[in-house]
Amino acid sequence: MTNRITQLFNINYPIIQAGMIWASGWKLASAVSNAGGLGLIGAGSMYPDVLKEHIIKCKVATDKPFGVNLPLLYPDIDKHVQTIIDYKVPIVFTSAGNPKTWTTILKQNGIKVVHVVSSSLFAQKAEAAGVDAIVAEGFEAGGHNGREETTTLVLMPAVRDAVKIPVIAAGGIATGRQMLAVMILGADGVQIGSRFVCTPEASSHLSFKEAVVNAKEGDTLLSLKKIVPVRLLKNHFFDEVKQAELRGDDEEQLKILLGRGRAKKGMFEGDVENGELEIGQVSALIKEIKPASEVVKDIWNDFVNCKCANL
Repeated sequence: MTNRITQLFNINYPIIQAGMIWASGWKLASAVSNAGGLGLIGAGSMYPDVLKEHIIKCKVATDKPFGVNLPLLYPDIDKHVQTIIDYKVPIVFTSAGNPKTWTTILKQNGIKVVHVVSSSLFAQKAEAAGVDAIVAEGFEAGGHNGREETTTLVLMPAVRDAVKIPVIAAGGIATGRQMLAVMILGADGVQIGSRFVCTPEASSHLSFKEAVVNAKEGDTLLSLKKIVPVRLLKNHFFDEVKQAELRGDDEEQLKILLGRGRAKKGMFEGDVENGELEIGQVSALIKEIKPASEVVKDIWNDFVNCKCANL
């Protein structure tokens, strides 16, 4: 397939693996890129020297394009940006911040920039900042989410109508059928996170992957809205947060409850009861752990078959 996204990134399929914290290291990114999609290294949970190591290893593991997901609120972001420039990473996906801050610098160094948004207004601001493409991420997505709680089914066509640059749909997508649905709504490609968590190459803990596979409808919920909204898999920590919110605990009290390293404890170290388990609603459709290359193949074949059936 050739379209604006495959041409922009020089990839075979318009399938992007999201740069998720504690899951998206060089092994996952290179596996997805080798399979014909675009793999992303998740820099949000990495110290600068760790990111450098992952970029170097990814370059060895694949000769295909790959990128780095860069949360703009990261405290040492200047170091991350310099590493990305020094090692000539071709693509950067930015999120959680103002795209004006780094887009020009990155593009001056020959890097393609994509920004993640949760509203058509922010999509227009990102386009004005000069980004090459937009990720429109709906309310169904895992991890940190937009306060507007706009679903992908509504957000995607709204963003498509608001901007002229390519748009990548994200949130609630794990199958080719879902990919076809958002492409019909105007998406040029898809970004998929939760499905790639459940692969051997993901650096997340096996216990977390198994919890995702066992999740059912209704097992995730948006939480911690007074701090930064985040979709969590229900567990003991989630119940503690729910009780705190019902008591009316303020932002400071919730920050104390959250503490430090809660996401690492759950997703990377495997404490599935007391850790923060960030995952999307689509976890209810994920039934097995399988290699990233097979995930890409399954999604693409499902997309093609559904597209042909609906012609």
